[in-house]
Amino acid sequence: MYTPRAFAEDDLAGLDWLLARDPFATLVTTGADGLPLATHLPVLYARDGDDVVVEGHWARPNPQAVHAGPALLIVNGPHHYISPGWYPDKAEMARVPTWNYAAAHLHGSLEALHEEEQLASIVSRLGERFEPQVGGQWRYDHADERERRQLRGIVGFRFHASRIALKFKLNQNHPSANVEGAIAGLRALPGDNADEVATLMADRLARRDQAGPAE
Repeated sequence: MYTPRAFAEDDLAGLDWLLARDPFATLVTTGADGLPLATHLPVLYARDGDDVVVEGHWARPNPQAVHAGPALLIVNGPHHYISPGWYPDKAEMARVPTWNYAAAHLHGSLEALHEEEQLASIVSRLGERFEPQVGGQWRYDHADERERRQLRGIVGFRFHASRIALKFKLNQNHPSANVEGAIAGLRALPGDNADEVATLMADRLARRDQAGPAE
């Protein structure tokens, strides 16, 4: 992921936030034919210091389910179009449109999980993670042979991240007045994405002001 220094973050709290907000990620591997394979799927995320582990499962027929080894996990955050009309210096500096966003690329290695206990644990924890969000009551029941039998249709994975790139592109390369103008422009729009991006921009601007860098 191309990440200019102004947009790079090294605090993994940003990754915690991204995956708490939206744990539906894109897992990318290379197939036997050398072509990329991508699967979009919900994941379970855990971090202990710099040690990051992500778990999930594929449908067994998925060609990616036979993969073990290098992989890329892409996590997307909020994003929004930014109009140059929101910048006070738009005419003077001939500003152009851009797109602000937050994303993470996790490079690492996959191991496939086939044991019944491993698969049951993943399915159970996924249910515990997401079922309350919809007010549901479902829980995986390992004592139910019908549910255990369905584990045969999946392959689990455990992804160990070895390198993490965090990119929060939020107009950090602009004067404060431009950032404030874009925040106001976003706040005037409907939709959660606009508000979330504005909040991230305000947070990064506050950090910059506290650090006192020259503009």
